[in-house]
Amino acid sequence: MRNSLMTVGVIVTALSVAPACATKKFVRTSVGEVNDKVTSQGKAIEETQERVRQVEGAVKEADAKAAAAGTAAGAAQQAANSANSAASTAADIGKKADARTASLEAETRKLVFETVLSEGKGDFKVGKAELPADATAAIDTMVNQLKADKKNIWVEIEGHTDNTGDKVANEKLGLARAEAVKRYLYEKHQIPLHKINVISYGEEKPAAPNNTRAGRAQNRRVVIKVLN
Repeated sequence: MRNSLMTVGVIVTALSVAPACATKKFVRTSVGEVNDKVTSQGKAIEETQERVRQVEGAVKEADAKAAAAGTAAGAAQQAANSANSAASTAADIGKKADARTASLEAETRKLVFETVLSEGKGDFKVGKAELPADATAAIDTMVNQLKADKKNIWVEIEGHTDNTGDKVANEKLGLARAEAVKRYLYEKHQIPLHKINVISYGEEKPAAPNNTRAGRAQNRRVVIKVLN
């Protein structure tokens, strides 16, 4: 009887210990798997962070290159603008020199005829260079009155303005008015271009005071001198 009870006790003890051991083993296994997953995810996070750093570096490098390219483009544009400005200045100087040379040559010639296109016979509008209808009629009359062969004459055209506006702008406006007359003489009357000299005095040589409307109208004029 005693032996039977002992056997039963051993069996009960074994049965109670066995589940406990199994539970501990399961826990250790689960913890190990979790640690492995954590380690794996940690590596993945580090790899992702490294990729992010690489991308950020590439973006910064691209930004730096773009900024450098923009600076270079700006410098190139500035250089081009400077070159264009210098070329324009040189062209203006050349035109003025040519006009002065032609003017000096004209001074050695004899005045044959002179007509003035201004109020009443070429009423130029303020700030405008277009030839009015009465101006073209006056030019036609002038050319028809010439007795000399048109091919043997020399024409000097002076452009003038009133004092309205900027001085530099007025010089350009006076030249534009003289050029308009030059084109008309060539296109309508076939006077050779190399026989026509244009010069602008802008507001520098007023024919009347600029303090009245009538005076300013007189100053908006073109003087045509026919020489031989």
